[in-house]
Amino acid sequence: MPQKIDPLTLLAADDPESIREGAHRAGAEKLREAIPLLVKHIDSPNIGVQEAVDRALRKIGGPVVVNAVIPLLRSVDAPIRNIAMDMLRALGASDFEALRVLLSDEDPDIRIFAADILGAMGTSLSVPPLCKALLHDPEVNVRYQAAVSLGVLAYPEAADALNKALQDEEWVQFAVIESLIKIKAESSIRAMIQALQHSTDLVASMIVDALGEMGNIKAIPLLLKRLDTSPRPLCNKIVKAIIQIMGDESLRLLGAAGCRRLRGYMNAALTDEDTDIQDAMLRGFAVLGGEGTDATANILKLAAGLDPEKDEDRIQAILAALIKTAGIPELEAAARAGEDHVAQIALAALLYLNEQRAVALLMEIFWERSRDMQRYMVLELANHAGRENQGFFMDILDRHDDGTVLRGALLFLGRTGESRKVQERIIDLLTHPYDDVKEAALEALIHLRTPELEEFFRELTRNSDPTQRLMAIYALSHFDREKFSKELRAALSDPSPDVRKVAVESFGRGGVLSDELFALLEERLGDENREVRLAVVDTLGALADPRFIPGLFRGLDDPAPWVQARCIERLGEQGVREATERLVEMLGGENHLVVIKSIESLGKIGGEAAFQAILPFLENPDPDLQEAAEQAINSIRLQTGD
Repeated sequence: MPQKIDPLTLLAADDPESIREGAHRAGAEKLREAIPLLVKHIDSPNIGVQEAVDRALRKIGGPVVVNAVIPLLRSVDAPIRNIAMDMLRALGASDFEALRVLLSDEDPDIRIFAADILGAMGTSLSVPPLCKALLHDPEVNVRYQAAVSLGVLAYPEAADALNKALQDEEWVQFAVIESLIKIKAESSIRAMIQALQHSTDLVASMIVDALGEMGNIKAIPLLLKRLDTSPRPLCNKIVKAIIQIMGDESLRLLGAAGCRRLRGYMNAALTDEDTDIQDAMLRGFAVLGGEGTDATANILKLAAGLDPEKDEDRIQAILAALIKTAGIPELEAAARAGEDHVAQIALAALLYLNEQRAVALLMEIFWERSRDMQRYMVLELANHAGRENQGFFMDILDRHDDGTVLRGALLFLGRTGESRKVQERIIDLLTHPYDDVKEAALEALIHLRTPELEEFFRELTRNSDPTQRLMAIYALSHFDREKFSKELRAALSDPSPDVRKVAVESFGRGGVLSDELFALLEERLGDENREVRLAVVDTLGALADPRFIPGLFRGLDDPAPWVQARCIERLGEQGVREATERLVEMLGGENHLVVIKSIESLGKIGGEAAFQAILPFLENPDPDLQEAAEQAINSIRLQTGD
């Protein structure tokens, strides 16, 4: 038996494979004697060797590894320094002192590395030396890194040093502010406000944002005092922070005078280019309103610059603000003259504030607006207008040719119109060239239902146009299936497959079927048209009537795979165990859909035979069949309690 080579010998070899093997074994055995050799190979050009050495040193760990890796921080090779940094972040806690002393190194780069590593160690022991470096190191980049690391640690003990460092250079202030956000110390509130007085515009902006994020109510009085003495961009930030800290609904607690003052600043901030500031102002106005300001005009200007499809959330915020700030005249003016999406927002606010006035305005300006705007307006009118406005909608039927607008008018007339006054005009639209208009007219007439309409549709079943007969059968089935049973039964033999299909579907809405009617419907399972046969399976199958189980078995031999698949589904839904053998046979079919549906239904039916038939599909190369089989088998196992 060949002798096992010592890890140290392997690490001293020249070939990468031996070195990797040596590193693996040294790490597994936590062989401290291997540390110098392992460190030597960190700069190997072979990535595999580097990774193996890194893993080994991490497994060994301890102060010896830390002290062996520290010299690598001085390497001229950046990747080596990065490896050393990452390793020391993970292992440095085992020799804290060795890293702490690096904060006094003559090389500022080493001090930067040390500050970084100490921040990653997660121990409060790092706070005092980092605070010292933050306040006293002569190199700005060391102070910056110390501030960053104190934020990573986020111990409250660092707050005092960070507060003092707000007096440092701008570069350090950036990191200090970010760290104070994480610590959220109350002592930092006043320090940050005081720092505003001598900070650059950029730092001042960051401080105000930080106060908003920290959310400490103690900042509110200090921020309110700064409003009058701050330049406009900073003032806008301060207002945003106040709203953020107070919370939208609590703004009223500032009192009448305080709210009045704040509204003035909020109105000015609406023109800020920062969308976060704009959105904060909208939230504020949605609570406080816009009394004493021209906020409505500024809010509508914001609306004009938005994209209705991309800015839906912002548009909702604008609407909420307008409802609290806008007067009726301003909204009416915007509805009359604004771009379409601005007019829509104004009308929506007006509908909320004064529905009756909004309805009158919508009808007044309807014919002046674009087609797209009319589509919106007619739907709003359909939802808000009353029966007294019926003439307006009849006028639309006479004058308009847009299908969407006509559908909106029909929606109103079907729900609200006086039947005998509108039915003749709506009947005319049953021959409209647009199918969606015909459908809307049909639905409206069904809602209007009068004796005259019943007779009209009864006569229409004898029309030579199959589309007209289809609509007649559809309407009669919604009126009263029993009353018009003769017409519906006759339609089961109509020359048009579309009419036959609608007739079949009409019997699915009436509950239990007599034996005679059930037989008539089941006959259509032999219809020459696939869609009619599908309708029979869906209609009778949905009733879960056991009388149809033989029909479902017959449907398994249908020439159309879709009909087969639907029958398979129904057998599975009803848990027809007698179908197991037949469904197992269908697993050998060529149609992909039929095979998948058979697997799914066997999973619902369950049983040993189903399980054994499905099991081989777990190895099928088709991922769809595999997934269906897995789900079916899980279903069967649940049924058996396994």
